[in-house]
Amino acid sequence: MRLRLLRYLPNALSGLRLAAVPALVAAAALGAGPVFTWILIPALISDALDGFIARRFRLESELGARLDSLADSLLFFSAVVGVSAFHREVIASHVAACALMVTAWLLENLAALLRYGRLSSFHTYASKAAGYLLALFIGTLFVWRFVPALFYGAIGLSVIANAEELVLMWRLPDWRANVRGLYWLERRPPARTSSGD
Repeated sequence: MRLRLLRYLPNALSGLRLAAVPALVAAAALGAGPVFTWILIPALISDALDGFIARRFRLESELGARLDSLADSLLFFSAVVGVSAFHREVIASHVAACALMVTAWLLENLAALLRYGRLSSFHTYASKAAGYLLALFIGTLFVWRFVPALFYGAIGLSVIANAEELVLMWRLPDWRANVRGLYWLERRPPARTSSGD
């Protein structure tokens, strides 16, 4: 019984992250900073948890990959809305860096939709590392203060990860999840259907 319930946990966490998006946008629109923060932090933590659980217990699936990618993209959008609403000074002081990261993210997502008709769901090691660093930066910003090293590290790694995914799209005519990265693609083609964050 416990294993049957565990099977649905990664997708349930992604689903909860999706459900948090309207609440985050509403909290940002209403100027409810504490509410936004206390919804955002568990959502960011769930992003790491669902992938870990899926990999640890071999619960990866194509549905899981697609759901996780959608939840991640919408959570990123919500976080940008929240930073714009509650920490506008960060964007005002770092317009070029913020624009570079958002543009790279938009280009990667648009290219995936045009290439595959869906989000890429590659879950490369670089994109995972960028996601964790970005989550750490945003979480730290909302509960403590602006940390420049986290900010620039998250920006730089995000741009690198998006660039790698654009190259992967050029190299892979068919959609695949869990590609890991260009290095692993050169060594051995990835499986067609698997998932996880």
